[in-house]
Amino acid sequence: MPDTFLDKDKPANRFARARDAQSAALLEDYVEMIGDLIEDLGEARVADIAVRMGVSQPTATKSIARLKREGLATSRPYRGVFLTEEGAALATRVRARHRTIVEFLIKMGVPEEIAELDAEGIEHHVSQVTLSVFETIVAGKGD
Repeated sequence: MPDTFLDKDKPANRFARARDAQSAALLEDYVEMIGDLIEDLGEARVADIAVRMGVSQPTATKSIARLKREGLATSRPYRGVFLTEEGAALATRVRARHRTIVEFLIKMGVPEEIAELDAEGIEHHVSQVTLSVFETIVAGKGD
């Protein structure tokens, strides 16, 4: 295969990876939100999910259908949405990653409100290596 073909293909691969990461980030946001709603309200209804995510109910329903296909959530008519064991574990990991990033940013001098907003973007794209460094610094071991 000519090198020129491979070079032309690299940006496409990079963009495909970025789209895949964005799609996974959306799932993570929904799982985290459902977990938060269940913790706060005892249930996660589609209407509440849509409001908190800032989307229409049909959009929330479509995303929830994807969570169900991925084995992360279940639902029953008139009963709301529930996380599977795998979904609950993912929500816990996402929430912990978010908290670490927020705490790291605050430790670096970022105001809390901005740290919360920035963490939403960073949390889905940070590598485990970088996250481990953040955890070390947050724990005070990097001083």
